[in-house]
Amino acid sequence: MKVARHITQLAAIAGLAFTSAPAFADAITLGSGNIGQTYTFNFGGFADGNTINGLTSTGSFTLTGVTATSYTFSYSLTNTTSNPLDSRLSGFAFNTNPNIQSASSTGAFSYTTVGGSYPNAIGSVDVCFKDAKTGSCSGGGSGGLLDGQTGTGSFTLNFAQPLTSLTLSDFFVRYQSITGAGNITSASGAGTLSSTGGSTSTTSTGGTPVPEPGMLGLLGLALAGMALARRRQRVRVAYA
Repeated sequence: MKVARHITQLAAIAGLAFTSAPAFADAITLGSGNIGQTYTFNFGGFADGNTINGLTSTGSFTLTGVTATSYTFSYSLTNTTSNPLDSRLSGFAFNTNPNIQSASSTGAFSYTTVGGSYPNAIGSVDVCFKDAKTGSCSGGGSGGLLDGQTGTGSFTLNFAQPLTSLTLSDFFVRYQSITGAGNITSASGAGTLSSTGGSTSTTSTGGTPVPEPGMLGLLGLALAGMALARRRQRVRVAYA
């Protein structure tokens, strides 16, 4: 009876591991079946390896068209930086798989750079979209979005060869003209996928669901306990 109780308890723990909400990696894989799907990201802010509380923004990206060698999106970004900070959101960036050949954009961030470098130890990014015509992804000019402002537009990603799916990952934003954060006047932010909406596809989904690391460990412990309980039961039967 004790063995049966142990197995029941461990099975319940394993069940909890499976039913816990999955964590989403900040990557999205898209195909033609995802046209109309919107992906929303939350961005924080950091500089010199330190998080800057209150420096935040959100971004939504909707797939609007697909050809053999291009993907087109509409975008909407909002600077949600809060008091006592002020900032100017001057651009965004991400990586692509396969590698991008060229890009174009309209609206609030109508300038693009392919194969640039992002500040704050981020390093190389595949493409960035900016408020000013500069040769880098660091920003410049005086445009962009002030606190509470939203900017919209569209962009098209072009590829050298036909592709059946596209993965976008490592979403970043760039903040400039920061005040209220001591001697920090510029920073970057990394995106976390917060929601998806619109049409769905059985072959491509928004984000990659992965189990929480803690749940994986808990599940492994539960399965090991169940195996040990069964072994003890077999030993008792053999000597009965």
